[in-house]
Amino acid sequence: MKPDDRIALFSLDCGSDFASQVAVHLGVPLGKHEERDFEDGEHKIRTLETVRNRDVFVVQSLNSSDGLSTNDKLVRLLFLLASLRDAGAGRLNVVAPYLSYSRKDRRTKPHDPVTTRYVAQLFEAVTIDTMVTVDVHNRAAFENAFRCPTVHLSAREAFIDYLLPELGDREITVASPDIGGVKRAELFRESLANRLERPVGSAFMEKHRSQGEMSGSAVVGDIRNRTVLILDDLIAGGGTMQRAAEAFRDQGAEDVIAIATHAVFTDDTGEKLASPALSRVILGNTVTPSLPSKSLKTKVELVDITAGIADTITALHEGRDVTDLES
Repeated sequence: MKPDDRIALFSLDCGSDFASQVAVHLGVPLGKHEERDFEDGEHKIRTLETVRNRDVFVVQSLNSSDGLSTNDKLVRLLFLLASLRDAGAGRLNVVAPYLSYSRKDRRTKPHDPVTTRYVAQLFEAVTIDTMVTVDVHNRAAFENAFRCPTVHLSAREAFIDYLLPELGDREITVASPDIGGVKRAELFRESLANRLERPVGSAFMEKHRSQGEMSGSAVVGDIRNRTVLILDDLIAGGGTMQRAAEAFRDQGAEDVIAIATHAVFTDDTGEKLASPALSRVILGNTVTPSLPSKSLKTKVELVDITAGIADTITALHEGRDVTDLES
């Protein structure tokens, strides 16, 4: 049977806002499906349209929201993928802008789990063909965990596009809030320097974490009288950003702006990000953040990355190399 050359695009109900924006960029409708919950907590998912021999993309971030935990979304996504495979999908691709459990990518204590690899095995069990994600915590660990082709995207250029008009003649330093993110910050610094056509400084802060407690306060880099852009892959509790911002302010930074792709906020994140040390918090829209206070709502700005997701889906569908879309 001749393959259907149309893209089929799906998401769970809880991810339909983001996926609908991707669908608009692609010029395709979001696929119809049914999700039914049963009284005992079980549920079923089925497609309501034909996917046989089609190139299917399922777009879904795996953060807790809408009354569903990360685990709820993961199981529902796996069930949706399996049902699409059973319905005859020609190729099955997952686009998980925020991929849960990516932070636990190595053993740091005896008998530690490597949860990133376990999640990859779950996706492989439903025989996906490609896994796409954005600004994963550790790119090498992500690529090594999956045995199917992977695509790692960055929101870097979207953030730079957003910031560039207002940076003007400011002296800029791109900083990592810990030594583990130095490479990510350096890639951002190089891209920003190229776009500004002038030097951009670099810095990082010492951080140690043990049993949930953070320590370390040393700052490395030139930040005095500069606008400091603190770059991280995600903000969860907000403590890392708050500590870094306050340390940079204490060392003479003129302005401090937090930038993160994923806003997987916890209950007390708002209090941490409300710190006067942070003037602004710029986030990707992979996750819709909860903004409990009015002051935080005026401080937080969202950058849309759905156009880049749509470009990647188109490139994969057409069999084009996506190297230049990756980070």
